Amino acid sequence: MTMRQVSPAFSFARSLTLLALFTCVLTACSPKYNWREAHGEKIQFTVLLPAKPASFTRQIDLDGLPVSMTMTAAEIDGVTFAVGAAELADAAQTPKALEAMRTALINNIGGAPVAATLPGKPAAGDRTVDVVAAGVARGQPMRLMARLLARDKRIYQVLIVGPEKSIEAEHAETFFTSFAPN
Repeated sequence: MTMRQVSPAFSFARSLTLLALFTCVLTACSPKYNWREAHGEKIQFTVLLPAKPASFTRQIDLDGLPVSMTMTAAEIDGVTFAVGAAELADAAQTPKALEAMRTALINNIGGAPVAATLPGKPAAGDRTVDVVAAGVARGQPMRLMARLLARDKRIYQVLIVGPEKSIEAEHAETFFTSFAPN
């Protein structure tokens, strides 16, 4: 049996080609959307966010209902994925709070509701309001997708907002279907 001798120049060129190909593959596998599990701090929930989240708490007024809402959010290319969570003094206030959140979110983008369905199904027994709106903010067409949810005295706003062309259905599905209040 005879072995073919391979030229050292050919082996080096082939090695460089393989290295370049391997580098390209690694670069392609570096996702812009680096999904990770995030958890609510004060009011428990679990959700997948596309980047390292930041959290902050602030006082908001929901049509006369003062609440302390904690937002956990991540942003990719101008698209924000966020979960807001708060606790009301009384569970009977949830319908008013959900409607106030709906109105405020639509107004934030100078928008109007559009007919569309959000991915995922909320748990049975939770009061939910799904909102999809189109508007203009900072001179740019924007889209808002939000699921507003109440469970007992706790309220959540699970939302995506950003330039209309930048919101991909696949990412919206990952985000909305991953949310679970605990």
